[in-house]
Amino acid sequence: MDSILQKARQAKGLSVEEAEILLRSKDDEIFKVAGEVKRRIYGDRVVMFAPLYISDYCINGCTYCGFGIKERHTPRRLDMDEIRQEAKALLAMGHKRIALEAGEDPENCPLSYILEAISTIYETGIRRINVNIAALDEDGYRKLKKADIGTYILFQETYCKETYKAMHPTGPKSDYLYHLEAHDRAIKAGIDDVGGGVLFGLHKDPIYEALEMIRHNQILESRYGVGFHTLSAPRINGLEHSVDDDTFLRIVAVLRLAVPYTGIIISTRESPEMRRKLINIGVSQISAASSVEVGGYSGKNGSKQFGISDHRKMSDIVAWLLDEGLIPSFCTACYRSNRTGDRFMDLAKSGDISEFCTPNALFTLAEYLADRGDDLALIEKKLDEMPDSPLKERSTANIQRIKAGERDLFL
Repeated sequence: MDSILQKARQAKGLSVEEAEILLRSKDDEIFKVAGEVKRRIYGDRVVMFAPLYISDYCINGCTYCGFGIKERHTPRRLDMDEIRQEAKALLAMGHKRIALEAGEDPENCPLSYILEAISTIYETGIRRINVNIAALDEDGYRKLKKADIGTYILFQETYCKETYKAMHPTGPKSDYLYHLEAHDRAIKAGIDDVGGGVLFGLHKDPIYEALEMIRHNQILESRYGVGFHTLSAPRINGLEHSVDDDTFLRIVAVLRLAVPYTGIIISTRESPEMRRKLINIGVSQISAASSVEVGGYSGKNGSKQFGISDHRKMSDIVAWLLDEGLIPSFCTACYRSNRTGDRFMDLAKSGDISEFCTPNALFTLAEYLADRGDDLALIEKKLDEMPDSPLKERSTANIQRIKAGERDLFL
């Protein structure tokens, strides 16, 4: 244990075998080390985003999903004007980064509709659109790449073939291997950043699922030189194999140690208190003020994909993070500056990425505060605490420009 934790402190990652030893231990030192590694790489910042559901038409029969087959609800699809309203509602909250969500239905929700929605959303001023839609062929991923998406996200849901078959009995998603190999096709099609994840609670052994996520990341790294840009760790409660809090915390901590430079995402499925604990041991991205319904931000609610536990407003979450000594970050600079894929990872592993991330986090927080007429004294104080350097001079100058009404400044 001491040897593995010492290796983990170096933020170079762990083998699957080393991760399993940590996952099956009861040593709470894991949480301390995971917190150290998280702060070393990500500093005090926490990236903010929100999901945007545009269609819940779906032909899959996933047994756990609120969309699933049409008999469970009346499906709906937003038109472009409605999508524009949803995006503007998110911008009014302060969001700049979204995850586009839609069910799988080639007839009622074709890829052409997704691509048109992406273009419409970018026109509103949203700066980064990550996309979480069904597995595509390489040609489909090339079209997503051309549409300037950020990260392509696809959860495997469960890596166990038998459980996967039981949970996905019908529809295109029932093809385990086609789903599993989607990230390979996306990378081959030119998409720099891909994200994975599992839904904890579907399979009986959550440790097995965590280890397979780590193994999948290592396979992608060996093939393409870069693994997952993000990993998501949602859990679904109320099922036979619900994951208890202690096990879940340990999984997130070990994921941080095993894949130190990969973003770890936690959604509003988790309670405020659980999200606080998770942020301190590994989570680097959170959704905020989320709706999991089609049309949920503009008041035209539809069916929910899943239940949420954190119902706080954006302003409450920003205030909470600041009280925790953290920087809510709305930054999208890496995507727009071509710091993606292996270029991002090279900067992250060398430690140079922090030269961009902390100032950009402060810039976007300053934008958020200035747009609401709030005092920027907190931002200026943090800049004063930085050592004198050209970076500090540029950062201070940008904050003054934000105070003067300019926006969208980044390094």
